[in-house]
Amino acid sequence: MHRALFRPVIALIALTVLAATAGCGTSAPQASPVRFAGTQADAAVHAGPPGTRSLVQWPTRPISFEEESRVGGAGGNTPIGVTTLHGPKSGFTGKVWVWAPPEYYEKRNAHKGFPVMEALPGSYGYPVNYWKGADLKLQENLARWSKNGSSLPFIVVMPVLNPDDKQYYDGSDIPGQPKIGTWLSQDVPDLVRQNFRTLRTRDAWAIMGSSSGGFAALKNVLQNPDTFKVAIPNGPDIVPDSPLWNGHAREERENNPEVLARRLMARGGPDVYLAFQDGSREHTVLPKVRKFLAQYGHGPVHTRLQIVPDGTHSAATYVRGLGEGTMRWVSAHMQGPTA
Repeated sequence: MHRALFRPVIALIALTVLAATAGCGTSAPQASPVRFAGTQADAAVHAGPPGTRSLVQWPTRPISFEEESRVGGAGGNTPIGVTTLHGPKSGFTGKVWVWAPPEYYEKRNAHKGFPVMEALPGSYGYPVNYWKGADLKLQENLARWSKNGSSLPFIVVMPVLNPDDKQYYDGSDIPGQPKIGTWLSQDVPDLVRQNFRTLRTRDAWAIMGSSSGGFAALKNVLQNPDTFKVAIPNGPDIVPDSPLWNGHAREERENNPEVLARRLMARGGPDVYLAFQDGSREHTVLPKVRKFLAQYGHGPVHTRLQIVPDGTHSAATYVRGLGEGTMRWVSAHMQGPTA
């Protein structure tokens, strides 16, 4: 299980985040409510006359998020909000962080829906999601890339990956366990739709993850191609390997990317786009990724591999890769902001 390689990096990032936010609860001076959408009445006005159907999906049940931090630099002093989501479909409760790009707030885009990227951490991904950390600068980089034309401006949603730090749940609905697959593929996207201007098309939905989160991203696109069009699996596991699958071989098979890819190819689509990323020093991971590409990168399963020179099994490596070609390729296959 190569996931263990990621743990030192995760632990360091988690400690940094916890130290930086210690004592910053809801009553801290810098914490304040933040909303990313207007009222339901506003949505009704923007929806247009009865019988019309815009590509824009207006927020339906906006809530106030707690402002946890702000993104500076190219990120334009934009907020990262956090809420505790009680997933109505999965029954699971966990934290979710959200961010909208600077373009989302511009007056000229006030009637446009935006593409969405769900970003999953590696290791246990609990109790925090490290993609919201200032050290990785994911949001600042995405804002910079959208300004220079190498990426679409994405809304980023960052849920916890697992319900605890004791087991891996493979981003799946394992019998007898919290329904993490439903949480990631339905509850979290629904939260975004309820609070942001999004688009009524799978062409505007991507899911990214690293290591164990990379497996979840890969599996979710192949399993839910009507929801997600693009996955960015970073240093991913290729097959399920949670010990919680013991005694549930049939269900494990239903969550195996190799099985799901074969089925998608057999039925001829819909087309999905898998932008793999690996560091050149990931000697354990790379052969497995290359084998998957050779066997399943055909027909409706479109693939690309970004190898980051001297890169390791780390989030910092994958951010580099995003800027070295991955986001340009991903964006070319997705729907941008649309009125």
